[in-house]
Amino acid sequence: MKDERDLIREDIEAYLAKYQQKELLRFVSVGSVDDGKSTLIGRILYDTGMVFEDQMAAVRAASQTEAPDLALLTDGLKAEREQGITIDVAYRYFATDKRKFIIADTPGHIQYTRNMVTGASTADVALILIDARHGVLEQSRRHAYIASLLGIPHLAVCVNKMDLKDFSEEVYDSISSDFMEFGKTLRFKDIQFFPVSALDGDNVVSNSERTPWYDGPNVLEYLETVPVFADRNFQDFRYPVQYVIRPDLDYRGFAAEIAAGVIKKGDDIVALPSGKPSKVKAIDTWEGELDEAFAGQSVTIRLEDEIDISRGDMIVKPDNLPRVTRRFDAHMVWMHEKPLDTEKAYLVKHTTQTVRAQIDKIYHEIDMHSLEAKPTDGIELNDIAKVRLSCHRALYVDDYHRNRETGAFIVIDSLTNNTVAAGMISLEGAEQNIGEVMKELHAESAMEPKTFVSPTERMERFGQKGATVWLHGVPGSGRWTLAYALERRLFDEGRTATVVIPVGENLRSMISAAKAVTDAGLINICAFPSPTAKDREELAKRIGEDRVIQVYVNTDMELCKERRPDADFSSFEPPENPDITIALDQVRIDKAVEIIMNALKERGQFEDA
Repeated sequence: MKDERDLIREDIEAYLAKYQQKELLRFVSVGSVDDGKSTLIGRILYDTGMVFEDQMAAVRAASQTEAPDLALLTDGLKAEREQGITIDVAYRYFATDKRKFIIADTPGHIQYTRNMVTGASTADVALILIDARHGVLEQSRRHAYIASLLGIPHLAVCVNKMDLKDFSEEVYDSISSDFMEFGKTLRFKDIQFFPVSALDGDNVVSNSERTPWYDGPNVLEYLETVPVFADRNFQDFRYPVQYVIRPDLDYRGFAAEIAAGVIKKGDDIVALPSGKPSKVKAIDTWEGELDEAFAGQSVTIRLEDEIDISRGDMIVKPDNLPRVTRRFDAHMVWMHEKPLDTEKAYLVKHTTQTVRAQIDKIYHEIDMHSLEAKPTDGIELNDIAKVRLSCHRALYVDDYHRNRETGAFIVIDSLTNNTVAAGMISLEGAEQNIGEVMKELHAESAMEPKTFVSPTERMERFGQKGATVWLHGVPGSGRWTLAYALERRLFDEGRTATVVIPVGENLRSMISAAKAVTDAGLINICAFPSPTAKDREELAKRIGEDRVIQVYVNTDMELCKERRPDADFSSFEPPENPDITIALDQVRIDKAVEIIMNALKERGQFEDA
């Protein structure tokens, strides 16, 4: 680092140019509570001279020990310092002569799984710490599993606190062997083990004399040399268009970061969703034109033909197409306090597209203790589950483990605009040809119509569920009088209810209106004639049996005929099994209303019932 410091003093522009040319490595540190993640990161920063003097002064002032507590270099939140744990994801930056690094120090607690996923989502290396005193714990396996699920290619396992086990080779070998048995079941390209003491710095930045039996690299040497450039996908060209650049009539380019693959001037391409072919005319950057560009570079591509392309479209090669689909399976990490609501639609952001989507099926949840699949009906904060999604229109996707850029997505709540989940796409089946792709692109939506506002949210807003109270009875039985009395009572109690007016309507249109009101979360009251059993079956089927209370107003027939002498009573079929039977010649209206109110409460209609 001395040469670089001299260069900073003597020629800052030369230093910056040299810095820009260095390869970037992103790595994430994970581990159980008190395994020493933050101390290890602090040790790397301190020993590489990447800590400013004022930072060290603050750490020394906050440390409760004679030696500075290096963990405080990353544990920045007050709550973290008070509890001695990591809660938030802390990002730190440093560089050596060989590489520049971005560190994500993530929490180990299971209740902060979403934080770990956030920090690890772009990492090239996962650095897991294991306490030499405790060996491989359940949390260690959980962290390794999540890192593998997130597609991190390299795993570095630091057996920490070896100083507390007298740097025993037997202890190190036992822990390494135990973890390796589990590691074989995961999808890492390689796993490297290190015997370290983060507190003293053994085998972190410099080799330790206290481990003569260990002949491997120290942690920093590994981070400086682990091959990460080859981890990128250079086979499948994927170019999700972000901007159309048209400064004048003579220039039209499509700007984006290359998500995968390599592109050259003169290459044949095809634009999705139009399916129009063309050739690459030029590849532009701020510094000038390139003959070739590859994954990770941000460039502007100009084409030989005028093709209608806009943000969200994708440029690919005709002989190497992504999967174009409206339905796919994915592992999803739920990241919001409000659980998944399968009765509402969400927004899915994938590359530069944002589409309406919904979760059709939850296959299983991953038990974070046993790491086995278990059945579940819902997903809550920090849960990981395998699901099936349907999108309003087709996305251009790859399997996550083949391409992390086009295999990942986030889920957004359309009402709050909060990011509620992150997903990793899992694909099976044969590849598509261009004909199959175009057929999928032109197909109708894969989604059943579903509102962005779910019944659960309506319940939270109104304090009630949507329901229909349908009053059956012959003419003159007092159904409409009871309907309006019930509406008044519900309104007086702060409920949202309405009587659906029947003027000029038939039974089918009344059922449709009742369903719409019920779907909106209101209590609908209707006394429209439904004289036959078939009529009542139809309304229960269309509105939903669990959302309909059928009330038979069984007023004395002779009294009804006196009230309506010219009415037709012959077509009425008395209900066999109504939910409630009320005779208004024997019960007062207020008492009848009370009976119906109690039935609504017993059904859990009201939030505070």
